[in-house]
Amino acid sequence: MDFITQPWPWYVGGPLIAFTLFLMFYFGKSFGVSTSLETFCSIGGAGKFSDYFKINLKEKHWLLFFVIGILIGGFISSEFLMQSHAIDLNPATVKDLAELGFADAGSSYLPPEIYSTENMFTVKGFLILISAGVLIGFGTRYAGGCTSGHSITGLSSLQLPSLIATIGFFIGGLIMTWFIYPILF
Repeated sequence: MDFITQPWPWYVGGPLIAFTLFLMFYFGKSFGVSTSLETFCSIGGAGKFSDYFKINLKEKHWLLFFVIGILIGGFISSEFLMQSHAIDLNPATVKDLAELGFADAGSSYLPPEIYSTENMFTVKGFLILISAGVLIGFGTRYAGGCTSGHSITGLSSLQLPSLIATIGFFIGGLIMTWFIYPILF
């Protein structure tokens, strides 16, 4: 059981990701999660309001199983395979986050300063989560995919737009970390 519960080294995880990508390329599929959101919107009837969501659902049904598998795998991992919900953060990062007001940085994946019920329903908390959701949703569609789609599939198939998008993701992350986070918190 220790083999499953411990983090896997790069030389195991990397080839497994490459093998998965090879299988997806072989079967004519591309990896990415944001496309599945379009599929869910289409199933929900968004095609009645926008031609963008008028897609052939038979071609996309595999994405539903992919997302369901992610959810089930995440639940199994979180509930049965993780010995602790604490994150092994660098002590300097914990110190920097504490200065920004994140008192228990690293104690969980979702910091209570943002995701607790008390903070989510404040004006500031609500605006942060809504703004983040809109920006991520718009950004993934505008960029033609999400970080996993561009940074794993796009770069592995040598697509220039994916390289540009991945560079943009990193720049956006740096701007958020060094300039916007300190203003918000």
